[in-house]
Amino acid sequence: MSWVQIPQNSHFTIDNLPYGVFSTATNPAHRIGVAIGDFILDLKAIHHLFNDPKLLKSGEHVLTKPILNDFMSLTPSEWHNVRIKVQNLLNGNDKTLENNEKLRKEALVAQREATMHLPANIGDYTDFYSSIHHATNVGIMFRGKENALIANWRHIPVGYHGRASSVVVSGTPIRRPNGQTKDDNATNPSFGPCRLLDFELEMAFFVGGEGNQLGQPIPIAKAEDNIFGMVLMNDWSARDIQKWEYVPLGPFLAKNFGTTISPWIVTMEALKPFRTTPFKQDPEPLDYLKDKNDFSLDINLTVDLKPANGQPTTITKTNFNYMYWTIKQQLAHHTITGCNVRPGDLLASGTISGPEPESFGSMLELTWRGTKPLTLADGSQRKFIQDGDEVILSGFCEKEGVRIGFGECRGVVLPSLSI
Repeated sequence: MSWVQIPQNSHFTIDNLPYGVFSTATNPAHRIGVAIGDFILDLKAIHHLFNDPKLLKSGEHVLTKPILNDFMSLTPSEWHNVRIKVQNLLNGNDKTLENNEKLRKEALVAQREATMHLPANIGDYTDFYSSIHHATNVGIMFRGKENALIANWRHIPVGYHGRASSVVVSGTPIRRPNGQTKDDNATNPSFGPCRLLDFELEMAFFVGGEGNQLGQPIPIAKAEDNIFGMVLMNDWSARDIQKWEYVPLGPFLAKNFGTTISPWIVTMEALKPFRTTPFKQDPEPLDYLKDKNDFSLDINLTVDLKPANGQPTTITKTNFNYMYWTIKQQLAHHTITGCNVRPGDLLASGTISGPEPESFGSMLELTWRGTKPLTLADGSQRKFIQDGDEVILSGFCEKEGVRIGFGECRGVVLPSLSI
């Protein structure tokens, strides 16, 4: 319950309180906020109510910063204390904000009046390949059923290092890339606009905590202390460019032109009631990837495809708990060599697909390489994403009357440049 009015089925309830960075036309400064109903609680405006000296970094209060990196660099107990204080301010246990009209008007901003920005400076971005259903589907398409999963897939969380500079916030248009491709029956490659543009339904987590020094792995038992929270992600993919370039070193230009994330980071503490038993792994992973307290998450995920001037069509419904490798395993594996991660680094799940066709997380799978076109609500068909199409990802958790959500992750496709 909150004295701030929260619409029914809102993603941003008092149990959620996700963090983001926003600005307004009347105040263009970027600042940290918490989503509550249709409003944003401006934490910079009320930072003086948070007087823990641990919230000071280099003499500045972390809640006055234009990005979340310094706040992310605190410990889980400090994140918890801020969360409890925000909850108390919004549920009336602490009347300081509720009873101060001037401060209340300054601190509560309508979401419709805000522009959202990337919540952190993303130093590095890594994308995993952790859905067994997705990996199997892709393997069947390109290698056949007998060799669907590569030999190492069930033993390590496979991943690659992505391009942090092209990670953008929801609502940023994505331009169709140009690149080099080669048709199966062609002698030589050709250059031009990507013809097989795809989305990938993913989730990602931001690294937090103290991180680790170069040469010092993060043990899986301590991985959670270094995970701040999660967002939705669309890892845009140029399938025809990818097919030609990925041997021998994997994704490159097919993935570097745009990756969209939702603006609100849902904390691991908010997600705790929605933990589930991890996917049964066979064979058992090596000891450094084992943790008796490991978990997956029950997050309902949806993808809508909206043509230009048309109505959206739901094309995918799936769940994060289909993931084979967990986020703790991903972080432990990423750092086992001593690779150092830093607050604000972004680690993505890879495409999330379930076992049924309607739960597949990419057009590549939904249309089975374009052989089974999708029919949209307006009667048009899609094998892959067309110019003007908007892809809309959404996700939420719900249990025993408690509902928290991630909002939306949106991106519309612009035509390629003429080169």
